[in-house]
Amino acid sequence: MIGCTSLSALPRLRSYRSCRASSWDRDGNNNDWWVLEPGSERVLLETDRPGCIKHIWMTVGNDDEFPRRLVLRAWWDGEASPSVEVPLGDFFGIGHGLFKNFICAPLQMSPQDGRGMNSWFAMPYDSARLTLASDSDRACNVYFYVDYEEYDRPHDADIARFHAQWRRENPTTGWLQERLDSSNIWDVWSRKPNLDGNDNYTILEASGSGIYVGCHLDVDCFQRQGNDWYGEGDDMIFIDGEPWPPRLHGTGTEDYFNTAFCPRTEYCAPYHGVHHYSGTKEWNWKGKNSLYRYHIEDPIRFERSIRVSIEHGHANKLSNDYSSTAYWYQIEPHGPFPALLPVALRMPRPDEPSFP
Repeated sequence: MIGCTSLSALPRLRSYRSCRASSWDRDGNNNDWWVLEPGSERVLLETDRPGCIKHIWMTVGNDDEFPRRLVLRAWWDGEASPSVEVPLGDFFGIGHGLFKNFICAPLQMSPQDGRGMNSWFAMPYDSARLTLASDSDRACNVYFYVDYEEYDRPHDADIARFHAQWRRENPTTGWLQERLDSSNIWDVWSRKPNLDGNDNYTILEASGSGIYVGCHLDVDCFQRQGNDWYGEGDDMIFIDGEPWPPRLHGTGTEDYFNTAFCPRTEYCAPYHGVHHYSGTKEWNWKGKNSLYRYHIEDPIRFERSIRVSIEHGHANKLSNDYSSTAYWYQIEPHGPFPALLPVALRMPRPDEPSFP
């Protein structure tokens, strides 16, 4: 029912009704926003008719605390626990509590200063409830469109539901404590091999049948170690409970995100990029860095379970602030999500004035 949306398929007229939920002023004036009061939750869309969300646009007030203090949630088909539970800014593609202009195929933040947030992920359902909750102590003005299709019959049984999940480990538990220089760095890299992946940072862990369609990874480098490069760690994706080494074993963080040689250039392509870099001449990868990889052309299939993981530095040697948002589709029911961190533990680290 959700249909193909490629350019070549547009002339094929499918059977659906175009619908929208939005914050337009019901009094016919120009107050086209909803007020989200502190500690409150508002329903953006609720329907018991089969359909599919095709696009979400949203913008919020000018306070930079809102990307992590507001939480977007979605429930499909009357489920008890949400299939989407992500801080607002992270859901729309970038972490660290940032609004920033960037563009990729499924997610964008648009001018001015990235405050026009867009999602193009298809989200099919037989019934749906989409909410925005506030963990702020300030009221927030919310403007939104939820553009969706409405159908005359339920989806076929093989149509998976959209899921999104946010995680954070602050800091990761790295084993390296010493400072290194060019004379001993290779020796230390080989001193403690990673032969099981157990201590990797987990981007996604899910049970059921579905496809993993990508993530963004947000790393805040606050502890100076090694040669300063945070991303030597390999990606390891374990499918259906397979043992180490997994069939999808990568060669380094920059390689999984389709860049190369310790990137220091912001770059946005449809399915991969480095959309935030804050290094300095003195420390090339100091502070906040963000990368994304979306498996739109190459979704990763799992039948029973999946664990998407990545080393934090070679063999998990480094201690940094890691957070991520994973996106996937699966047949319900989904497994339990880890509890969303309380708001104080979701907030980004303040920028450090100096480093050891």
